Amino acid sequence: MERRVGTVSRGIRCPIIREGDDLVKMTVDNVLEAAKSEGFELRDRDVIALTESIVARSQGNYATVDDIAADVKAKLGGETVGVIFPILSRNRFAINLRGIAKGCKKVVLMLSYPSDEVGNALITYDQLDEAGINPYSDVLTLEQYRKYFGENKHEFTGVDYVAYYSDIIKEAGAEVEVIFANQAKTILNYTDCVINCDIHTRVRTKRILKEAGAKKVFGLDDIMTSSVNGSGYNEKYGLLGSNKSTEDKVKLFPKECKDLVLAIQKEILDKTGKHVEVMVYGDGAFKDPQGKIWELADPVVSPAFTDGLIGTPNELKLKYLADNDFANLSGQALKEAIEKSIKTKDANLKGNMASQGTTPRQLTDLIGSLCDLTSGSGDKGTPVILIQGYFDNYTAE
Repeated sequence: MERRVGTVSRGIRCPIIREGDDLVKMTVDNVLEAAKSEGFELRDRDVIALTESIVARSQGNYATVDDIAADVKAKLGGETVGVIFPILSRNRFAINLRGIAKGCKKVVLMLSYPSDEVGNALITYDQLDEAGINPYSDVLTLEQYRKYFGENKHEFTGVDYVAYYSDIIKEAGAEVEVIFANQAKTILNYTDCVINCDIHTRVRTKRILKEAGAKKVFGLDDIMTSSVNGSGYNEKYGLLGSNKSTEDKVKLFPKECKDLVLAIQKEILDKTGKHVEVMVYGDGAFKDPQGKIWELADPVVSPAFTDGLIGTPNELKLKYLADNDFANLSGQALKEAIEKSIKTKDANLKGNMASQGTTPRQLTDLIGSLCDLTSGSGDKGTPVILIQGYFDNYTAE
């Protein structure tokens, strides 16, 4: 019988996860119980996804403000440190900033403008135009910023991040100087010890600073890469991908977890005979049209996934086929012609006009975005997502 439903994404309710919990058993048990409760069956190539948060929590991967401070002081010397290009986030950066400030005597905080890397706006382009400011070349002091733009609160959070971050630094016991600039080398006019806090442009920023003569350059991915006084750590990403846990502690991005996804895949196969794909996901990769915020504040969408999720979609555009190749057909004849095209399509459609308009992104980025939208970031209580039918096409039965 012809299948009448395509892709389905389900949030799977699970218990609250604590350090040391068995995520393999929890995931498998709750997915199978949901299937029994809701009357559906697992199929080959279904995708089971776990939010990075529960993976990190089960690993006990946390670091305190004092841990961060100790690592910063050891690596940068504890004097004047430039902190450049941080994102504007109470959840993502504020606790990290407290730890950084506690590990040095003075922080020169350099904010990009008119917005941060992921789209959180300090000011608007209209405000820049009105003030005659060129963001590509002009460097502003705090006094100049206030003179031109006054107090600007974030559209969604209502926070003036300039004042908020300044207060955090001072409360941690450090002196603060705030400047606004978009060229990384600007910070070297103030200090040659720098922590660049950008996420997706971090490699380029480090290169520019080192080539310009910086004495010490560390990214957030270089802080907390090993345990400090028994703390958690992330060898690959450091503080990148961390979230606020308490007022003095962050949950780090999960450590190596490929074994976890493979174990879940094997357990499902053993219990059901179905070969599913499994991934760990964090932020989705999409942009909010209203607030202009790009969601991806994690270093990657998925830090671990089974091999069946490697690659990009290989799909034909149905409307292209219908409007071009088979414009003279309709009804059953059109259906059969399109089905034949799908069944005989090349294994790699790159460059084929019939694939134009399909999404040329990594499968893990697409599926992770769907998972993030399904689970949300609040109180839904569904840290595991089951996606069925994602790899089906028009011919699937």
